[in-house]
Amino acid sequence: MAPSFDHLREEDLDEEDFDMDEVDISDLREKYEVQLEQGYDAFVVIDGLPAVTAEQKPKLVKFLLKKLNTVGRTSEDAIFMPLGDDGMTLRFAFVEYSSPAEAAAAVRQLDLVPLDKKHTLRVNKLTDVDRYGREGRVDEEYTPPAIEPFQEKEHLRWFMADPAGRGRDQFVMFRGDTVGVFWNNEKDQPENIVDRQQWTETFVQWSPQGTYLTSVHAQGVLLWGGASWSRMRRFPHPFVNLVAFSPNEKYLVTWSNRPISIPDSGHPVLSLDDDGKNYIIWDIETAKPLRSFAQQDVTGAADDHAQKKPAKFPWPAFKWSADDKYVARLNQGTSISVYELPKMNLLDKSAIKIEGVMDFEWAPASVRRDGVKTYEQLFCFWTPEIGSNPARVALMSVPSKQIVRSLNLFSVSDVKMHWQSEASYLCVKVDRHSKSKKSQATTLEIFRVKEKGVPVEVVDTVKDTVINFAWEPKGDRFVIITTTEPVGATAVPPKTSVSFFCPERAKGNAVGNFKHLRTLDKKNSNAIYWSPKGRFVVIAAVGNSQSSDLEFYDLDFEGEKPEAEKDLTANLQQMNLADHYGVTDIEWDPSGRYVASWASAWKHSMENGYHLYDFRGELLREEAIEKFKQFAWRPRPPTLLSKEEQKQVRKNLREYSRIFEQEDAERISSADVAVVEARRRLLNEWYAWRESIEEEVDEERAALGLPDPEELLRKKAEEIEKARAAAADAEKAEEEIVEELMEEVLEETEEIIN
Repeated sequence: MAPSFDHLREEDLDEEDFDMDEVDISDLREKYEVQLEQGYDAFVVIDGLPAVTAEQKPKLVKFLLKKLNTVGRTSEDAIFMPLGDDGMTLRFAFVEYSSPAEAAAAVRQLDLVPLDKKHTLRVNKLTDVDRYGREGRVDEEYTPPAIEPFQEKEHLRWFMADPAGRGRDQFVMFRGDTVGVFWNNEKDQPENIVDRQQWTETFVQWSPQGTYLTSVHAQGVLLWGGASWSRMRRFPHPFVNLVAFSPNEKYLVTWSNRPISIPDSGHPVLSLDDDGKNYIIWDIETAKPLRSFAQQDVTGAADDHAQKKPAKFPWPAFKWSADDKYVARLNQGTSISVYELPKMNLLDKSAIKIEGVMDFEWAPASVRRDGVKTYEQLFCFWTPEIGSNPARVALMSVPSKQIVRSLNLFSVSDVKMHWQSEASYLCVKVDRHSKSKKSQATTLEIFRVKEKGVPVEVVDTVKDTVINFAWEPKGDRFVIITTTEPVGATAVPPKTSVSFFCPERAKGNAVGNFKHLRTLDKKNSNAIYWSPKGRFVVIAAVGNSQSSDLEFYDLDFEGEKPEAEKDLTANLQQMNLADHYGVTDIEWDPSGRYVASWASAWKHSMENGYHLYDFRGELLREEAIEKFKQFAWRPRPPTLLSKEEQKQVRKNLREYSRIFEQEDAERISSADVAVVEARRRLLNEWYAWRESIEEEVDEERAALGLPDPEELLRKKAEEIEKARAAAADAEKAEEEIVEELMEEVLEETEEIIN
């Protein structure tokens, strides 16, 4: 109960010492105020309505009811529209829904929705209006907002203008407790841009176009950017485990294994509707939540509070269309829910029912199919065999929900769908089993999406198990890795084979049928990393304790081509073979010039650090770093050049190459000159220092009356010389001259004389 002051007498209060008008008891009121149950969570306030007479009011209510019932259930009796003194409505109404969830949906989906050409609805919760009013956030009298003076903001894509003029790329490294961003200097030590302790608590992540650097904390997620690396956005989702951006950086999905718990005092951004939820979809520009979802709503599984491994649930749970206009989630076995952004309304107010659906993938680019002029986004999905019905793979167009191509499949064990980067092709990898289910084969079904009718080509039958597949970015070639061993954990990683595929030559701009180019057997490789510009590919053994090979290949080698491959659109050549012991991750830089491989302390503690290679596989530098955790190249936004301008650049590439080679040579020579000049400067500085020290010593010696050391040395030298001369004379005097005569009979003749 609130404290009572009735026991105080008026004469006990001295007006000079205790003025009741100046006493602040707000802390007591806050502490002892009785919190009554609101009971108004199902009520919303509708603003922006037209002013009508009492006779016109029923028509307006019926018209408004059609809008209100699109998101929940209400009735004419549950709509209260007050009248003013002039007999006209007051342009707002109170509406009661059948549940608080429907009221929340009305706020989310009907706010800012046009009622007619002249009126736009504004929808708020009644509890919010009351709460903000009680907290003094809404003034009784309207006060126009103060317009702050314009302040120029930092350019978020400043990193595209390399101050060195060399078009360098940036990368981030997370080692120990320190996160740093660097310019890549090839063979030289990378140039540090920013280094901060405790910048993140778990990991860092670039946004898809490199605009933001994401840090993850117990309180939520932060986005950093600009040349000063200041905080740009804050998303207060506690205990976040994973983060995913939409392709164009408009939206963000955060997921926490711990359900959100909204305290009784409220949350600065989230509402009671988000209580118990695990996923939140945010608008990056406003940093406000658009919608939240519980774990069981997304995966269909009960929430496990003891679960510690996020990998238990599929990620990403929400998948984006190429233009950020739609996001979808899988309701495995029943349907796919497609939401329109930014309202997060279900497309056509209902999920797309697909019996048995197992998985789906959006096309990574906005497709322009032959003969189709209307706007569309495509996604593919597959369903298993159900009863006597075959398995099926299909392409669906959004927003029309029309199936544009489907393919029936039989004896299917599993299906994996792989889009090419420009959505020109879709490869469906189908694992088929025999009737006895003792053997398995793989077929590659390729949908030619941009060709009329979307024809499907069966590429080849692979007897072995395909463990990896990768399309060439912006190209039409692909690589697969196969093994004869069944998929699963083994004591010794099995031997693998690497196969390259490419189209046949065709007339004009047509793409011929896909053919097998070459297979490399008895490998240890398990990962494929294409250059983002195509042509070059790294085949590697990652996370393999027995092998750590990195093989660099060129599919457009300019040398002689084998006769058997004359009709194919590739010329395969291995450029180099490298080895990085303990390698756990590999990533190309966005320009396709460099490849980084690293051994992360998150996976093992042996020889952590990174290696940097050029696209040919030449090792540029390696650095061992204790507790090295993460390396990530900063992505680049899409080019602003048109296709014609890009074609012109490629046409004159040799001319540009000469300029770049000359600049590189000048930079190297200037670096050599700088080193020589620096050494000469240091030597001159040492000479000058020595002279100054000698002068100081001479002055001190003169002050102390000590002899000159050079004179002492000269006298000492003279004494030594005299001693040497005397010693030489003594030796000569002691010498004795001895003469020795020696006779030798050369010839003896005996003669007898008569």
